[in-house]
Amino acid sequence: MKTTRWSAGLLAVGMVAGLAACSSGGGESDDGRTELLVWDAGLLTRVSEDGKVDGDASFLHQAADRFEEENPDVSVKIVTSTGDISQNSAQFQAASIAGDGPDVRTGYTGGNTLSFEDFLLDLDGVFDEDTMADLSGWNTVRGGYKEDGPLLALPYGGGSYFYVFYNRDMAEAAGVDLSTPPETWEDFLDVVEEVKAGGQPPVWLGNQEGYVGAWVISALVGGELGGTVFTDMFNGDIPIDDDAMKRAYEAYAELFSRGLTNPDAGSVSNGEHAAGFAQEKGTFLISGGWDNATLIDTLGADKVGVFPIPMLEGAQFPNTVAGGPNVAVSITNYTEKQEIAEDFVRFLAQPDTIDLYVELFQTEASNSASADPSVITNPLLQTEAEDLKTTENITFPFDNVMPQAVIDSFYKANATTFLGTTTADDALAQLKQTFETETANR
Repeated sequence: MKTTRWSAGLLAVGMVAGLAACSSGGGESDDGRTELLVWDAGLLTRVSEDGKVDGDASFLHQAADRFEEENPDVSVKIVTSTGDISQNSAQFQAASIAGDGPDVRTGYTGGNTLSFEDFLLDLDGVFDEDTMADLSGWNTVRGGYKEDGPLLALPYGGGSYFYVFYNRDMAEAAGVDLSTPPETWEDFLDVVEEVKAGGQPPVWLGNQEGYVGAWVISALVGGELGGTVFTDMFNGDIPIDDDAMKRAYEAYAELFSRGLTNPDAGSVSNGEHAAGFAQEKGTFLISGGWDNATLIDTLGADKVGVFPIPMLEGAQFPNTVAGGPNVAVSITNYTEKQEIAEDFVRFLAQPDTIDLYVELFQTEASNSASADPSVITNPLLQTEAEDLKTTENITFPFDNVMPQAVIDSFYKANATTFLGTTTADDALAQLKQTFETETANR
């Protein structure tokens, strides 16, 4: 997580070389079964602190075991890579150019999938009509975000959304009542000031990679311009350097300029983000539903509260939550095992398989209309799922929508504007230039 974009590319080349022997070019596993190679970007698997697979908690491994039981001639080999988005993307691109990548790949919906359209199989016709009708999120994985665009992945899960988590005991110790959450971003900053004045550490952030900024900027701009703002930007209907982006960057930077975070927030990696909050280094944490299980396991259900990132004062869409379908499962168009890969993604698309994912991870609800809601046991996810029922505006985030190079530029802008080392105007100018370069031949 501490690598730069440049060094991540070099690391990716080394990782590709190490994975080449496991590529889709092979045919059989050691026991003679046909081997299906799956590269997971840390989205559907789980490993322990010592780097070993936690079989009792890793969804993809349990799903693969069930698939193998139904298909005894198949062996599913899962390779879990780093959680660094840029590194994973560089790794997959390098391997795919060589035709030496996986049979199946997990990534993020939107731009992280659409950017690799040249290497992905069009899944139109792979799923039956009942499955297409049962699952939501297909629009996030179609080429160009068009209804008739190629279907580049299976969207997995109901989505992750961005929230403010808080430590109830620490807020109470500071004399702050959060039974009614702050209504605006400005109110939130004032509440954080009160917590700090009350002797408690304010917001704990790990924004070295710019990920926290991505969640806040996406939420605030969504509140200003609506749920389709970033797909509208992608299609050229809203400029990428719109004033709403500038206002959001400047509002986010106030957290640091007013001393409302840990002083080293700009150098703390995302890998330490939730852990620091769990260690009570801050009263607040800005994160997403993917941290639900960790926070409940470490702090307990009675100690953690949650509310959506509040919008800017006067926002046109004040009842907004940013997030949406997060995980995409794709098949490479160079795989030699297309039929088996299609069988595997169809298996993953079954409602009871998605229920297993929800039950094990407790980070998001199912995207199946046939889901079993009883598998949601995490109180944070229960609160989030209930709140989403009354949310009027859901914004699909910037870094889900855009091409990968633009996403990388976005993360850099988030990190530097937060610290004040780059102005919002300069960051947006660079972001615009990258976007125009990446979309020039579209």
